Formats: sequence, C-alpha cells, structure tokens
Amino acid sequence: MLQADRADTTAGRKADHLRINIEGDVSSKGVTSGFERWRFEHCALPEIDLSEVDCSATLFGHRLRAPLLISCMTGGTQAAREMNERLARVAQTCGIAMGVGSGRVLLERPEALATFDVRDLMPSVPLLANIGAVQLNCGYTPDDCRRLVDLLRADALVLHLNALQEAVQVEGDTCFRGLLGKIEDLCGAIGVPVVVKEVGWGLAPDVVRALAGVGVHALDLAAAGGTSWTEVERERLAEPRRRKVAAAFAGWGIPTARCIVDARAAAPDALLIASGGVKDGLDVAKAIALGADVAGLAGPFLRAADTSEAAAADLAWELAQTLRIAMFAIGAARLADLRGTTRLKRAEDDA
Repeated sequence: MLQADRADTTAGRKADHLRINIEGDVSSKGVTSGFERWRFEHCALPEIDLSEVDCSATLFGHRLRAPLLISCMTGGTQAAREMNERLARVAQTCGIAMGVGSGRVLLERPEALATFDVRDLMPSVPLLANIGAVQLNCGYTPDDCRRLVDLLRADALVLHLNALQEAVQVEGDTCFRGLLGKIEDLCGAIGVPVVVKEVGWGLAPDVVRALAGVGVHALDLAAAGGTSWTEVERERLAEPRRRKVAAAFAGWGIPTARCIVDARAAAPDALLIASGGVKDGLDVAKAIALGADVAGLAGPFLRAADTSEAAAADLAWELAQTLRIAMFAIGAARLADLRGTTRLKRAEDDA
C-alpha cells in the first residue's frame, strides 16, 4: 500500500483523498451510471476483419491508440508522485491520455513539482494539468494557470467544478459566483485548450451550452455512478452532523449515460469526455456510441496502480481490447462508425 504523507493543509487533504479512494467504499449509492440500461444489438455478419478495426483517436494534437483518459486524480505528496509516475508510464506504453491532480498545491509549494512532473515519462501522449475553477475566485489568475501549464509542460488545462464537494468540506471554497465570465477570460488568455469537468455529478444541458458558448474547448461530463466525492469527504469528517449531511448526497447527480446524450444534443460540435462509473470496455463503447469522443476512468486506474504498474497496464489493455471486439461485433470499423451506430438499444426494449 502506498503511504500518503501530510506536508501542509492542501497536501494533507490530497493525501487523505488518495488514501480514502484506494481503501474506502466511496462509490455513489442509489444512483448508477446508466450504462446498464443500454445494450448492443449483435451483428452476426459484421462484414469486416477484426484486424481492420481501428480504435485510434486524436486528442490535443496527439494520437491515441484508444479513446481513453486516465482522469485527473492526484499530486502533491510522495505517495502521489509514485502513483503519477506509474500511471504516466502506462499512458505512454498504451497510447492513452492522462491528467494529474489539482495543481493548487504546486502553485502554493513549487517544491511539490516532482510529485506532478511526468512529461518526460509520457512524451507522445496528451498530458492534462488541472486546477479547481473556484480558485479563479480565490486570487488565482490566468497567469497562474499558464504557469501551471508551463511547469507541467501540459497540452491542456482542466478546470474542475466541484461545488458540492466544497460545500461539505469544512475548509471548502464555496464562492462560485461570477465564474463563467472568469472562465471565458481564461479561455481567451491561456493559449492552450481549456477543459471544464465536473467531479462526479455531471454537467446539465444548460451548463454545457454556457461553457461551450464562452470558448471552453472540451467538456468532461464526470457524471454520477462512479466515485462520489461527498462520500470521500464524509470519510474525512469527524463531526456526526456533518457526516450525515454529506451522506445525504451519496445518490446525487446525473447518470452518466443520460448526461452524454443530453450534452451531445446541447453542444453538437463540442469535444465530450465521458467519465463517471465507466467500469469496462463495454461501457467505453457505449459512451462513444451515445455521443462521447473519449472515455475517462479515475478510480479503477487508481486502485489498479496501487496494486502495481503492471495491473494498471493490464486494465488499459483490457479496456482497449474489449472496445475493439465490441466494435467488431457490431460491424464498426472506426470510432466514427461506432458513434453513429444504430445497434445500441435501450435494454428495456428487450424486456
């Protein structure tokens, strides 16, 4: 087991998050991703050769062997350094994208760079920097965000939206007023693509439209059905009343499958990353078929990498291979064919 350290308040919180996500049951309760409500209609005569099936995609100027993102997770502690280095090597070897955890601690403590700096380990695949959008209301500027991107030599900046998580934290930053305008200013000033993501409760259609309208390059829906960050925070809370408040939100959020469909309708031309309860390659295939461009996973990669780098590499291989065979079994030779397939049906139609 990787041992988390506690250098200061922010780093200590990140260490808690890493430990809790690995050791605890912090999944959503009472809400699922919704992927189980969809089934592929098998094609017995696909009229293609499995060897012709191409899962490759392009993201932020890099080619991916499969449309997969190791979602933003960790950084700022020695345990996080080892985890990020394992995952970066997996991303490079398997040809998939990776994001690191919130860079706030790095901006506060430049000496923490080594716990985030994985560019040399993954030179030819996309690397995403990350910071909480609310930090734009806490004194952080576009110049600070650009410095974070430059320090990490990242291809894009993720701004995460975590209002609900901040609300249940004792130390949470909860002033989200006026953020849309600041996000627009950042998009125009930073010089790299900006991705806005939720952290587990989804982006509703009106929010999708608003973000797409101010120049956000990509949207990571990060919807419900996977990790619940109120459950993570509940594990950190000592006061029983606060724990009960956090527990009330274990079933909160928009199911991921519905979120993809609604987001694609709201922003037909947006780059969509689907995450939140994606558990296997069939879920990846369903996410793409429903309208996503890339699928992201955090918890499964975190727990695999905690076991070993080989386990995380095995997970990446399994995801890509399952996706590839699913595409073959419906006659989709390319991701564009999968995205436009008519062979994804609601499961209740089979009842």
